[in-house]
Amino acid sequence: MKLFRRVASLSLPAVALAALWCSTAAAQDPGIITPIIVDTAVPIIVNAVKPKPIPAGLAKFDGFVMNANIAQITVRAKGNDQTIQTFTLSQEAATKMQQTIDKGGFQYGDKVSVLYDMSSFKALKIKGKPSKSL
Repeated sequence: MKLFRRVASLSLPAVALAALWCSTAAAQDPGIITPIIVDTAVPIIVNAVKPKPIPAGLAKFDGFVMNANIAQITVRAKGNDQTIQTFTLSQEAATKMQQTIDKGGFQYGDKVSVLYDMSSFKALKIKGKPSKSL
């Protein structure tokens, strides 16, 4: 019985306060239109990526190695499997290719980018990571 009185004495003030703070529900007036404000943040561009310009008379060919030696490189195009280009290597590219071959060389399927002269199809620079030798 004491427990019941104690619980009743504690809950009575809570019910009285709830009755004071709660207001009666009222229907919304359709004549009043409140605009919805959405706060959207504008993205901040920290550093825009700028493509490196290719010098005049040169082109870039992205693809996968089919065969590579110190004289030439044969590359299959990245987007089109039927496009195959063979480039002869310039003197600088041939010396770099020799260094690459000494470490294991390019294997079939390695991803490369060839910067070449459009008139002679001579590779001036080959960018790519050779896979580990077998």
